[in-house]
Order: sequence, then C-alpha cells, then structure tokens
Amino acid sequence: MNTGIDGLAVEKVHVWRGDRHVLKGVSLTVGPGELLHVSGANGAGKTTLLRVVAGLLRPEQGAVHWRGASILAARSEYQAALAYASHEPALKSDLTALENLRFLVGLKRPVSLSELGASLERTGVAQCADLPARVLSAGQRRRVAMARVLAYRASLWLLDEPFTNLDAAGAALMSTLLEDHVAAGGAALVVAHHDLNLSANTRHLSLA
Repeated sequence: MNTGIDGLAVEKVHVWRGDRHVLKGVSLTVGPGELLHVSGANGAGKTTLLRVVAGLLRPEQGAVHWRGASILAARSEYQAALAYASHEPALKSDLTALENLRFLVGLKRPVSLSELGASLERTGVAQCADLPARVLSAGQRRRVAMARVLAYRASLWLLDEPFTNLDAAGAALMSTLLEDHVAAGGAALVVAHHDLNLSANTRHLSLA
C-alpha cells in the first residue's frame, strides 16, 4: 500500500480477541475529499477497526499511517487532525451541553464560547446549551456529540453509527454535515448499518 497518501492509510491490520480473529488483514485509504462507509454484521469488527484507526487499540499486525507517517510516530500531529465519535455520545451527565463541549474541545485546542455556541446552533441544539446532558433525549445527545466533532475543526472524522437515535430531520442534517465536510476537503471514515445516500465522494467497505 502507498503510505504516502495525503490522508489515512490502513495496511493489513490484524486484531485478535482471544481466539477470535476479528480483523483479518484489513487495508483501506481515505484521502481529502473522500468518505469511506464501513458496513458489516454485528461482530464483524467495525468498531474495533475505528478504535485501531483512532489509536485507541494497537493491532497485533499491520499499521496505520497519516499523511505518510505512522500514527505512533506522529501521534501529536495525528491527534490534532482527528475527531473521533464513538457509538455512545460520551457526555458527562452532570455537565451542560456547552460545558461538555468546552471541556472536551478545550483539551484539543483553545476555543471560545461563541465558537461552541455556533457548533450547537449548526447541529440544531442551541436551545440545549445550558441543560445538563442527563435531561437530553438520545437524539439531542447525538447532536451535541456531533457539535463537538464540528468544534474540533479536524480534517479526519471517525464516526461510529452517527445516525443512531436520530429522527428523519436529524439524519438529514447528519448527511449534510458529512457532505459539507467532504466538500471542504475533509476526510471521513464512517461506520453505519444503513446505506449512506450522499452526494459526496463516497466509497464502501464491507467487513465480513
């Protein structure tokens, strides 16, 4: 695989869980202006793949590269370019939506309250800014989590089932956010059970 790609390159990644061979030599690339949709049955290794790509899980074999360098060797640069959203929104229940964003985004970069408010506005939950996360609906929490992704200003998005708990309007908004990110030259690796009907430059990878 050409690891000199100006983006993400995963090369022959193998992961075992005990005796179970979860990922069997998975390779992929995602460049600027591209979205790769990963699908597969439950237990196929989709979330495991995202965790490997995010640098949260080290594979037994294989490597992940970002802009030609191993993510282990270029950890700081890679983390600065990365926005990872897990299947769970991962919000602290006693903090407000705005406080959650201020804390988590602030770990990555200096950010103003006006920027965070704009992200909440963009995802349709500005009215939830001062509400504790515990009182938000599942769909609202998903939107707040996506506002966090926007506020990171990252070039690479790793999203695990971002459409979960969203109604039709929320799903349409998520599709628009993905399309806008890719149109602006960003890259996205998205795990989703259903087809993504996007106008963006989308490729598909199915894990057996």
